[in-house]
Amino acid sequence: MNRLVAIVGPTGVGKSRLALHLAQTFNGEIVSADSRQVYRYMNIGTAKPIPQERALVPHHLVDIINPDEGFSLAQYQQLAYKAIEDIQRRNKLALLVGGSGLYVWSVVEGWGVPQVPSDPEFRHSLERKAIEVGKDKLYQELMQVDPVAAQRIDPRNVRRIIRALEVCRNTETPFSQLQYKQAPLFDILIMGLTADRAELYRRVDLRVDEMIKQGLVAEVKKLVDMGYDFNLPAMSGIGYKQIGVFLRGELTLAAATQQIKFETHRFIRHQYSWFRLKDNRIRWFDIQSRAEPEITALLAKFIKR
Repeated sequence: MNRLVAIVGPTGVGKSRLALHLAQTFNGEIVSADSRQVYRYMNIGTAKPIPQERALVPHHLVDIINPDEGFSLAQYQQLAYKAIEDIQRRNKLALLVGGSGLYVWSVVEGWGVPQVPSDPEFRHSLERKAIEVGKDKLYQELMQVDPVAAQRIDPRNVRRIIRALEVCRNTETPFSQLQYKQAPLFDILIMGLTADRAELYRRVDLRVDEMIKQGLVAEVKKLVDMGYDFNLPAMSGIGYKQIGVFLRGELTLAAATQQIKFETHRFIRHQYSWFRLKDNRIRWFDIQSRAEPEITALLAKFIKR
C-alpha cells in the first residue's frame, strides 16, 4: 500500500482521536509528527497517547530519546521515512499525525535537510549570547549571513535560529542554499482539522486544566529530580517551562496555568502559518460539523483508487 495519509491541524483539535479511529478502521499505524512526544518521561505535558491507545494501534516515533539528548529535523525525517516504508511494506496504511509543521512538511514535501552534525560548544555559546543580549541579536546575525533563511524562521524560535547559524558556520554555505524539496514516491492525502478560534481556545483551556489534574506538576518535578535541567531544549516546551517557574517559587500555580493557556493560544496561531486554510493541498474539516463520516468516506475512496 504505497499511500500516506497526513492528519494536520492545531493543538487540541482532535487529530489523535481521529487517527486512532481511522487506523482501526483501515488497518493503519500512526507515525507521530510531534516534536515533543519524541521525549521519554514527558507524557502529560505533551498529550502523549496513553498505553491503552498504543496497545490498540502501533505508534511510531514516540518515546525514542531522553530529554537531554539532541534530536534534529534530519534525524526525524530519516526515522519517519523508515517507519512509513516499513508500514507500507507490511501492506498497512501509514498515518502521519501531528501539529509540528516542520516535521510534517519535511516528510510530505521531501525536504533536503542539511546533514550537518551539531556543534555543542558553538550552540552553548549562542544560547548564552541569547540570554545575555537577547534573541533579537541572534536573529539580526542570521539576517546578515542568510536573509532567506531568516525570513522563513520565526524570530522567537531560538533553536532554529541557532541551527541555521550553526550550519552556515560549519559549511560556509547559507542554510537556505542547502535546502531543497523532492517529493517522496507515494500518494499522499492531507486532511486538516480546524474550528473557530474561540472553540479551539476553549478546548485547549480545558485540556490544560486536565493536565494539571492528571499531575503535570509532579511530572515536571520528577524530571528535575532525574537531573534534567530547565535549560534543556526539551524542558523549554509549553507547560514544562511555566511549571518550572512555579516550582522555583516565581509564580503561583494559577498564574503558571494561565500562562500555559496563553502560550498555547499563541502557538495555535503560529500553527496556522504552517497549515494554511487556503492551502489547496489540505482537505479541511471543521470539527464542529461532525465530519467523521465524510472523512471516512474520503479515505476509503483514496485507498481504493
